[in-house]
Amino acid sequence: MTSITAGIVLAGGRSSRMGTAKAALEWHGSTLLRHVTGVVQRAVDGPVFVVRAPGQELPELDREIIVCDDPREGMGPMQGLAVGLRAAAEHAARPDVAFVCSTDLPFLHTAFVRAVLAGFGSDPGAEPEVDAVLPIVRGFRQPLTAGYRTALAPLVEELLGKGQLRPAHLLAECRVRVLDEDALLADRALAAVDPELEAVVNVNEPADYEAARRRPEPEVIVERYGVLATRGGGRGPRVVRAATIGHAADLVGLAFDGHILAAVNGDQIRSDGTLPLQAGDTVAFISADAGG
Repeated sequence: MTSITAGIVLAGGRSSRMGTAKAALEWHGSTLLRHVTGVVQRAVDGPVFVVRAPGQELPELDREIIVCDDPREGMGPMQGLAVGLRAAAEHAARPDVAFVCSTDLPFLHTAFVRAVLAGFGSDPGAEPEVDAVLPIVRGFRQPLTAGYRTALAPLVEELLGKGQLRPAHLLAECRVRVLDEDALLADRALAAVDPELEAVVNVNEPADYEAARRRPEPEVIVERYGVLATRGGGRGPRVVRAATIGHAADLVGLAFDGHILAAVNGDQIRSDGTLPLQAGDTVAFISADAGG
């Protein structure tokens, strides 16, 4: 039986150094949380969960995202991990493994998520060889861009009950597969789109965010078919810089307003112009109207 993979995005945290909630930071016409959740959605084949702090307001998300409320504040990422893994383990899809990350990763790429999840082996649902897959990039462990088995939920809860609040405490109790830079970049898809492994770069302070926001949007290829083929000037593919489907449509003279369908790398996306685009994507627009 094919194993199901899930995603868990931790949206809580005090954001004291940033001075404002990171989840709601603007990101090329969308928000940072919408961007990160969209990247994770594109990389997994099961549900994606967002864990928020008590009373935390979230920006608009894709309707398929499952929001989980963390009942306890100030317990750090381990508490959010416990909530997310428990929700994933109890979901009807029964995902075996989950990619877990924070919300402050503007350069996260689906290829990185898939490379981490591939660390569980060809069948993550089989008898587990490892409980967690831990990237190490530039000498630093990356427990918040890592993979965890959903069956770890009880262990995380047990550790929290003992006051052990750091991901390192969990990893010390697990069978861990470490992926260093060489191991990660052995994945050809990842090496092609993120050779510097910027997927793990987070933004903690306003200067980090401002520097990230100033960087150009990803370069993508746009194709138009049918009655849309000549809109925006000329036929054939165009290379544009766009972080969302909606912006890509704008750049080729199209209004992504429900009358157009977009296929990203062959996957149909019907209506959400905020779905994130990444380096290497090809977006094909076709008319949704009969006869188009």
